[in-house]
Formats: sequence, C-alpha cells, structure tokens
Amino acid sequence: MIMKLPTLNRRTLVGAALATTMLPRLTYSQQGRDPASQEPTNMRIRMTFDGRNMTATLYDNPSARDFYAMLPLDLSIDNYANNEKIAYLPRKLTEEGSGPFRNEQPYDLCYFKPWGNLALFYAGYRYSSGLIRLGRLDEGHEALHVAGEFPLRIETIS
Repeated sequence: MIMKLPTLNRRTLVGAALATTMLPRLTYSQQGRDPASQEPTNMRIRMTFDGRNMTATLYDNPSARDFYAMLPLDLSIDNYANNEKIAYLPRKLTEEGSGPFRNEQPYDLCYFKPWGNLALFYAGYRYSSGLIRLGRLDEGHEALHVAGEFPLRIETIS
C-alpha cells in the first residue's frame, strides 16, 4: 500500500514557521510573568537584627515568592566581603527566578544559589550567574553598615 502525503504549499510553510516562532511568545504573554521579573509586588518584609529594623519589597518572580512563603524565619546575619551581609536559609529556594539583571545597586536583596544564602548588599556589586535578585530594601538599610554577626528575624508585613 502506498500512502500519498499531502502537498505542502508556501502558505502552509509560512504558517508553520510563524506558529513555531510565535507560540513561545504567546505562552509567555499569557502567563504574564517574566521568571526573572524585577517588578515590585505587595510582598513586603521586615528584617530585624541588633535592635534595628529594615523593610524590603520583594519582586514578582518565583524565587522571591518561594522565599516569602518560608517566612517567618529566625537566622543569623554576618558580614561577607566588604559590600554585603549574608544569612543562610534553612533550604534552597527555587531557581526559577534566575536570569541576568542589570543596574545592580546597593540595598538590593539577592539570593546566591550556589550557597543557598541571602545576600544583602550595602555597597556596589556586579551581577554574577549565581545571583537571583529577590527585591530591594526600602527603609533601615543603614543597619547593614553595622559590623558583626547577629540573630536575624525576617517576617512578612501585613
């Protein structure tokens, strides 16, 4: 038995090519979220150490949402390098919020995936592929300039 395949015309080929290139974009726009989004949300947190309070607004990405779902947390915060404080989380966050970002600034709140820790920058830094930006400090960031290791409480703000 010989099967006859349908003849492909130019219109069919162009349609297939357009569908192949447009479907990922349509899916992305229907989801409405960039996995590495840097858009602020209503997810706000308070971090307290050494009698000082800081607040931060988290971004709209899966890693930030995963972090927010873990709260409240009692951790330890300590100095690292000359530009950040770090705190180790009890478990690793999802890495779905991963992706390059620009305009790195002091007072960014990031997650460093290789070590599973928060990185709270108080001086300039450069993006590296291990960083996921979770949000930005709003108030009280001068607390990051206090040297030392302290108990750290992180909780949601209603």
